Amino acid sequence: MLVEQLIRETLEMQGFRIESVDKKGFELIVAIAPDLRFHPRCGVCGTAGNYRDTLSERRFRHVPLWGIPVTLVYAPCRITCPRCKSVHVESMPWAAGKKRLTKAFAVTITTWAKMMPWLQVARLFQCSWCTVAACVAYVVAFGLARRDLSGVTHIGIDEISRKKGHVYLTNVYDLRTGTLIWSGEGRTKDTLNAFFAFFGEERTSLLEGICCDMWPSFFETVKAKAPQATLVFDKFHIVRQLTEAVDKVRRQEIQDKGKEHKELLAGTRYLWLKNPWNLTDKQKSSLGFLETLNLTIHRAYLLKESFRDFWQSNSREIAGKFLGQWFTWAMESKIKPIQDFDSIAHVNHWFMNLVATSFVVDCQKSRNDSLSR
Repeated sequence: MLVEQLIRETLEMQGFRIESVDKKGFELIVAIAPDLRFHPRCGVCGTAGNYRDTLSERRFRHVPLWGIPVTLVYAPCRITCPRCKSVHVESMPWAAGKKRLTKAFAVTITTWAKMMPWLQVARLFQCSWCTVAACVAYVVAFGLARRDLSGVTHIGIDEISRKKGHVYLTNVYDLRTGTLIWSGEGRTKDTLNAFFAFFGEERTSLLEGICCDMWPSFFETVKAKAPQATLVFDKFHIVRQLTEAVDKVRRQEIQDKGKEHKELLAGTRYLWLKNPWNLTDKQKSSLGFLETLNLTIHRAYLLKESFRDFWQSNSREIAGKFLGQWFTWAMESKIKPIQDFDSIAHVNHWFMNLVATSFVVDCQKSRNDSLSR
């Protein structure tokens, strides 16, 4: 297969032809010329127009071939557009807007930028960090201009920390497709109100389910803006708060009972936090020994493990009955961090009300880590 054919396969070339491909230094220079069988098209509306004059040559970065940089060279013409009634530069279908990049190059760069640091992507493609940023900005703008939010019925709301110092972004995802549909600074009521203002009352009224964590600003705003939607608490955040309570019990027990307990519980943190089936044989042996000592941390551990049965409930009635029983055990345990588990995010109040109207389901957390998932 010729190099010309490879380039032709990666570009929209109707109305154009590849005049030559030359190697200069460690770079392939592809000269493009107009195909005179076609009328040039307006760069604004796409209507075929009449040739007016030719501008100076422009160079466009294209996807490298086997690590060899590829540059397209073309001198665009200006045309008189019969529809716009004015003079415009002709349409160059391979170009990424007014940037000196091809669409294929921008998409390739952006795909790598989702998986690697931008500086590493710049080094890989032998370009500047600013070029990577420009490619990402072009592709994101292209996608945003063409996205369709009319069919969104289930959304997930999540906050991510973008740098140290509790600086957060609030991301909203379409749970059916995993697509990020909105992102805003902070994790306050104002932030989520800004999303609902962007989303619009009509689309909000069509929402059937909303999954979020147990941040009060989130679920209070959701209830106010979309009361018809089923509110779902993310299992990840519920389990995380419970494991944090168990770890707090461990630290308090070490602090209250002194050096002897510190030595006894040294290195046992993950014994109490890991899933039982993920424990190593050594960890299982250590846990078996600690269970015989009637420690407070062991009772907290048993409460944490017993909460797993909640996720197996197959009806609202069973879920409500289990929650009532579990909260009774938590209060009778007299273990303050476990008792505070419900007060931290109003779990007792909200869970019991939710069970009356909807069942809390296991909804997997959507992250990107790119922007965000």
